[in-house]
Amino acid sequence: MIFTLVGVAIGLGNVWRFPYMMGKYGGSAFLLVYLLFTILFALPALMGEITFGRVTQGGLLTAFRSALGARLGRVVGYLLLVTILVASSYYAVVIANVVYSSFFSLARGFSLENFDVYLLGLENGLLQYGLTAFLLVACLMVLQLGLNKGIEWVSKIFVPFFLVVILFLIYYTFSLEGARSHVVAFLRPDFKALEPVHVFAALGQAFYSLSLGGTFMVIYGGYLDKKTSIARTAAWTAGGDVGAALLTSLFIVPAILVFKLDMTAGPTLIFQTLPHLFSEIAGGRLIGSVFLFALSLVAFLSLVAALAVAQACFRELFGKRFKDGQLLLALGILELLLVIPSASNPDFIGFLDLIFGSGMQVLGSGITLLALTWGLGKAVTLVHIKFGHVKGEIIFFYWLRWVIPLVLAMVLIGYIYSSVS
Repeated sequence: MIFTLVGVAIGLGNVWRFPYMMGKYGGSAFLLVYLLFTILFALPALMGEITFGRVTQGGLLTAFRSALGARLGRVVGYLLLVTILVASSYYAVVIANVVYSSFFSLARGFSLENFDVYLLGLENGLLQYGLTAFLLVACLMVLQLGLNKGIEWVSKIFVPFFLVVILFLIYYTFSLEGARSHVVAFLRPDFKALEPVHVFAALGQAFYSLSLGGTFMVIYGGYLDKKTSIARTAAWTAGGDVGAALLTSLFIVPAILVFKLDMTAGPTLIFQTLPHLFSEIAGGRLIGSVFLFALSLVAFLSLVAALAVAQACFRELFGKRFKDGQLLLALGILELLLVIPSASNPDFIGFLDLIFGSGMQVLGSGITLLALTWGLGKAVTLVHIKFGHVKGEIIFFYWLRWVIPLVLAMVLIGYIYSSVS
């Protein structure tokens, strides 16, 4: 279960999103705020979402209706379903970019001579749309054939393999001339430069990275055995996810600084950095191809998990009138339409990601904690959250009920106010 949750949580949130968010929204100051938010808010929220899923044992609509009532629960369920559909659409395009990079590395290898050719393919909307469509069809086939075995197999094999490749890349990157001094300089935080959007982005990354938002972890919580410790499962999941983010940054950030690339490049950052890095490494063509292939599979796992959540919602809404195959076809057509803007305009991905990757993740998780602590109540929550210390469990419950939702609301309102003013 831990490998599965870590596999779902890691995805591209650590390799693609974390470095570009850190570069664009405050550098090392962002990193420290992100770590603080993960410990104080994201980890407890993860425990809350898993608990909510284990208690309700159903899809999103069923879960929120049982906690918030039929009318409000339906509205929340629809809101989260829209979030999953939109987030999956641009996420699928980014995975297509990784798949394209993997094939380019294998077929031609990265070099200064062909870098422009690589970028032209990356910016080719028709090509990227075709790859995205292929990935979506593959995801739907996995869902049709059965989800659990596929996710477990990929998680057990490729999460450890992914870790080994990252450790090698860290070793190599730090051997580049000037890498260590660049990293030391980068790690000096400038908290005075932090703006509301930076704080909001750090909070959003903490929740996005752990796949919070009242969706993934609620569904997966329903599969968690009642004897399994939620606190221990959440701690291992969060630790593995944060570790992956930090390890990834340890080879991407030095490479950016050594090659004098633009840290604020946004969603295209790793697609500028990795080709430079692999072109310098001895055997970079093989290493780059293997790394990008592994990243593609881990990211594919997350996309399958996201579409599985949407599939469960479709079953709740239309399962009595349509068969599974028909529902998957409808889901695929809808996603293919939503993909068009992101495949056509890569800059649009950053805009959608800030709204649906940060804003809606935070909002959805806050609503889930309210549904758990107010809708289902104290007695139900404390049955599942056990630390072996009664007073600590009660304090933790009120942290979930009051502190986290209030902090999330304050950060969200502060960001909206700063954006409008």
